[in-house]
Amino acid sequence: MSLSETFIHPEWPAPANVKALQTTRLGGVSAAPYDTLNLGLHVGDDPLRVNRNRQSLAPFMPSEPVWMEQVHGIEVANADAAACRVVADASVARQRGSVCVVMTADCLPVLLCDEDGSVVAAAHAGWKGLAAGVIEATVQEMGVAPQKLLAWLGPTIGPHAFEVGEDVRTAFVAHDAAAAAAFVPLAAAGKYRADMVRLARQRLNALGIGRVYGGTFCTYHQQDKFYSYRRDGVTGRMGTFIWLA
Repeated sequence: MSLSETFIHPEWPAPANVKALQTTRLGGVSAAPYDTLNLGLHVGDDPLRVNRNRQSLAPFMPSEPVWMEQVHGIEVANADAAACRVVADASVARQRGSVCVVMTADCLPVLLCDEDGSVVAAAHAGWKGLAAGVIEATVQEMGVAPQKLLAWLGPTIGPHAFEVGEDVRTAFVAHDAAAAAAFVPLAAAGKYRADMVRLARQRLNALGIGRVYGGTFCTYHQQDKFYSYRRDGVTGRMGTFIWLA
């Protein structure tokens, strides 16, 4: 299997000049438990192997992606001007060839573009960033009417695997009472199963973004294809990329 055959290409009606791809855990050189296409330099893997994995993606992209130091916040970087290692959890690009990327291993990657193909963005939406407003901050930075935006939701931990406490539920319900529908109570007091995709769709819809796609892959249960921090603890990171051609 060639490296390109391991990629997931978002199925969404984005303009022809909007290019995006999602890596899996397949096709790289990292050894267990990072096997094999780990893109994260911060998880304990051999840096030489990680850099080889990153370099293997070069033929499929117009430039070096703007790799971020993600901190589960709402800071949005300008991929047209930022250097790599910028501390942020989302990036926006308006120039052709600037590549936005987020890395995940259970958190939700969110790709955004406008219907005219003039701006793209990638956001790292773990529950903390999602609750704090990383999607809202990214949309604001894009500077386009939300009704003109499309979103694609990448692989994330599914609703049957993501157990959380009362603090997580409270953080979302305090923002929007409708978020309660995304939490299923468990037998243990104060424990719930949370649906990250549903929570993200609620946030996007509330902004006026009705065209939302993806959200069908579960990192936890699809072990052969994806890394999952919740499942494995020490593990690699996948990349979700978007740019204007």
